[in-house]
Amino acid sequence: MMSQARDHGGDHWPLWPFTKRAAGRGASASRRAAAQLAAGVPVVPVLVVSGVVIVDALGGSGMFWLPLLAAGPALAASTNGARGVLCVGFLAAVLGATLGTRHGVPGRQLAVVLSSLLAVTLASALASALRSRRERVLAAVRSVAEAAQHAVLKPIPQTVGPFRVAVRYSAAAAEARIGGDFYALVPTPHGVRLIVGDVRGKGLTAVGTTALVLGVFREAVYDEPDLLAVVGRIERSLARNLGPDDFVTAVVVGHPRAGELEVVNCGHAAPLLISASGDVAAVEPTRPAPPLGLRALVGEPPCLEILPFSDGDQLLLYTDGVTEARDRAREFYPLADGVARHVSDEPEHVLSAVHDELLAHVGGRLHDDAALLLLRMQATDEAVASESVGIESVPRDSGSRADRGSVPVVSRSRSAAGGPEGGRRSAERNGVAFPSPHQPAVQ
Repeated sequence: MMSQARDHGGDHWPLWPFTKRAAGRGASASRRAAAQLAAGVPVVPVLVVSGVVIVDALGGSGMFWLPLLAAGPALAASTNGARGVLCVGFLAAVLGATLGTRHGVPGRQLAVVLSSLLAVTLASALASALRSRRERVLAAVRSVAEAAQHAVLKPIPQTVGPFRVAVRYSAAAAEARIGGDFYALVPTPHGVRLIVGDVRGKGLTAVGTTALVLGVFREAVYDEPDLLAVVGRIERSLARNLGPDDFVTAVVVGHPRAGELEVVNCGHAAPLLISASGDVAAVEPTRPAPPLGLRALVGEPPCLEILPFSDGDQLLLYTDGVTEARDRAREFYPLADGVARHVSDEPEHVLSAVHDELLAHVGGRLHDDAALLLLRMQATDEAVASESVGIESVPRDSGSRADRGSVPVVSRSRSAAGGPEGGRRSAERNGVAFPSPHQPAVQ
């Protein structure tokens, strides 16, 4: 969660430890007043001015050190408001006049020094006022960006239905907190469904498309029992609203029944399957499909993959901002190796370790939007977990999932013979049990 944006427009400077104690619960009214007064004091600029005065007094150098008094109000402009700058400038002018008179500096030379000090003070006060105004505007923009992120990228709880979930997201536009990578996870009557994707482009220019995709997804997952129909809804919406050169890569995942996941990959990076034993393998699509928004150019619909997924298995979905992150030697970050090094039963721990390693790989800051979403099947009774999100349980065929080492998967698509039912028959021949449309799912 992002921290609440604050207004930085007023004078602000770290207080002495005394100030915190003075503002405590048992502080007297006089001490609280003193603390409030100290809050507006530009401590460091005053120390700079005092240092110049001490050096001049000890050295007896006359005019040599007096011009350096202008450093006080100049420094105050970067740390305090206009009032603090004027106070420091006034203090510097008084001390400068005192030292000049003490050392017998000619009046014309002293007037030049004090006039220069006054000019620096006024310019610094103006700069401070403009800086404070920009900070207020930035604080307001960040508050709006934070609200936009919560509206578009809604926070995902750590537990959703039978899954434990962890998310890491970093936008290239750091101050905006949102970009072209997106994710969503929704429990529906048709099972838990999620999407992770990447809009062409990055930063604020991609936010509109991100909001469009997620809005359509959140509506379609409730209305459409078939995951391919959900993808079709998103495709049609993007075809009406995107430009000719725009597109969206995405992976859409559904959990319609215990023991398996449905995966539709539309030109996106292949998810990583982490088995309960700790093995990591990429879930490559049986037939590559174009990104969302480009299907009309290819005329080839995506296929639906059926992935065995039981207790202890994990699925990592990510965007290319992770795998295309380079170090100084221009080497890509090896995500699969990083996941294998940090695999554990705690999704939050895995993503934290991988994210920290990724930042270390690039030298501290990513230059592209990056999203990571890790899904782990909890080791609980499948029927109870399914009922918690409104999913009917289907008895698993113990013989059809004997080999847990293989990642792919059974596929079906709307282009198969017989349409969706043809895909259903193809899946059944490969050992996937589907409930009859005329029979209840639970026998």
